Amino acid sequence: MTRVNLLTMRRSALALAAAALASVALAACGGGGGSDSSSGTAQKFDPKKQTDLTVWSGWTGRELDVFNQAVQGFEKKYPNVHVDSLGGINDDKIIAAIRGGNAADVTVSFSTDNTGAYCSSGGWIDLRPYIERDNIDVGEYPKAVQYYTQYKGTRCAMPMPADAYGLYYNKDMLAAAGIKSPPKTFSELTADAKKLTKKNSDGSLDVVGYNPTMGWYEHVAAHYAPPWDAHWTDSQGNSNLAGDPQWTKMLLWDKDLIDWYGYDNLQRWQAGAGAEFSASNAFETGKVAMLMDGEYRTAFIADEAPGLNYGTAPMPVADNKAGTYGSGYLTGTIVGIPKGGSNEGAAWELVKYLTTDPHAIALVSNGLGNIPTTAAARQDPAWDPGPQLAEFENIFTSPHSQTSPITAAGAAYQNLFQTFINKWQAGEVSQSDLHQGLVDTDNQINAQEQLASGGGPGGNVP
Repeated sequence: MTRVNLLTMRRSALALAAAALASVALAACGGGGGSDSSSGTAQKFDPKKQTDLTVWSGWTGRELDVFNQAVQGFEKKYPNVHVDSLGGINDDKIIAAIRGGNAADVTVSFSTDNTGAYCSSGGWIDLRPYIERDNIDVGEYPKAVQYYTQYKGTRCAMPMPADAYGLYYNKDMLAAAGIKSPPKTFSELTADAKKLTKKNSDGSLDVVGYNPTMGWYEHVAAHYAPPWDAHWTDSQGNSNLAGDPQWTKMLLWDKDLIDWYGYDNLQRWQAGAGAEFSASNAFETGKVAMLMDGEYRTAFIADEAPGLNYGTAPMPVADNKAGTYGSGYLTGTIVGIPKGGSNEGAAWELVKYLTTDPHAIALVSNGLGNIPTTAAARQDPAWDPGPQLAEFENIFTSPHSQTSPITAAGAAYQNLFQTFINKWQAGEVSQSDLHQGLVDTDNQINAQEQLASGGGPGGNVP
């Protein structure tokens, strides 16, 4: 999927606040809509009828061209349907259009964090009548993918190509440091990071082995949770940051490595490390030897730094969770049908084509450097991942891979946790106050979720 500045909205700490506020705003708009599917009936599609559809997505440039190839495949299959594809559309615009009653027939979102808002508000229609009518087997998707396309039983989204997160490492740098293979535990990651770090003559950081700062690039708590096997909620659906000891272990590891570098040193290095979604990305320019990132980075490297000698691997895991090595964080692009559309039956045919046709899925996945969501698509000739991307395919299919809780308040719980993490990393929270700080954050998260939906995040995530 595209990783232009639009997508940093989903991944940076600041974006978490924006996504949460947008989700609450959508939830407040109320459900409803004029579609037959809301009453349990799937509208029929007449392929002989001249029909115009609009589809909105966040893709731009080269990546929009890739997506449009799949759209053209749909038009070729149904010559009487014309699809107007508009890129550069983020969730804020999607939500505003739904509230204003002028949304596209089909919308693509890069933020699974907003699934809860789209489904619970009725902003995106419930697709179950169509899924059942056309015998779509959602069970073929990994559990994490099944989970992030629904909310409390309402499946208002279908999955487009997925994201899996793993470790990128500079092969030349590891070889020069005498490191023969990428780390498999966080203890090994720490040791390797120190070996790979280089300083300037004035003591400032030149090359960082691994940047432990959470909130930098893709290094955020949601992406660290699966490698640490840390769970956001308890069995009652309440926030469990203080109750799950893995969160504390993660934060202690994080702070120990930050202190080794020096918090101020890392902040100065980050200021000159380059923008994440640009050719000045720190990994692509050799400023960082290892980092956590999504599979899509392979496509950016091929385009922006084709000479980079790098490898990919699963993220290291907590030392006491060695049995989960090979897994990681999963998320992806979702697509749905906004309420009130006049071409719902035809819109569903486009959604179904984009999410179930093996060739269409493989074409988009290969062009964008994503992971096909179905086994059939991964066997299609258009899917040609190469060795670096193949590592992420293994992460995607691992039974231990996880995603984040889907809530009515979007990513509000992640934003609240990041706010606490910022204070922890800066040394504003002492180790003796860590537990109480997590308790307080749990209370804030629970209050936010109750405000949005009258309940907690909704349980642990597969």
